[in-house]
Amino acid sequence: MRSSHTYYVYIVECTDGSYYIGVTNDIDRRLWEHNNDEKKTAYTYNRRPVILKYCESFQFIQNAIAWEKQLKGWSRKKKEALFNNNWAEIKRLAKSYSLVTTADLRSNPSSTSSD
Repeated sequence: MRSSHTYYVYIVECTDGSYYIGVTNDIDRRLWEHNNDEKKTAYTYNRRPVILKYCESFQFIQNAIAWEKQLKGWSRKKKEALFNNNWAEIKRLAKSYSLVTTADLRSNPSSTSSD
């Protein structure tokens, strides 16, 4: 019989204003580690205390890792919209980014040139 696990994707805000995104199977332990662990090479070690800004649970680790990777690619503004559960803003920002990318591609004629 397979045991059930819960995995969490989380974002913490550090004292320097940066965000750290991670995956864990124990959110309370992981937050404690971010704020108390003695691992001096850890990203959050010199940026304490950290504050939990977002947490989402998943049944399958593959889904949690995929969501973590997606969030790591998001802009700061999109992450902040997520903290506020503002999906309309997330969608607007995604379209805005897409349009900028498309415009950039169109403005580079050498990328479609057949010289």
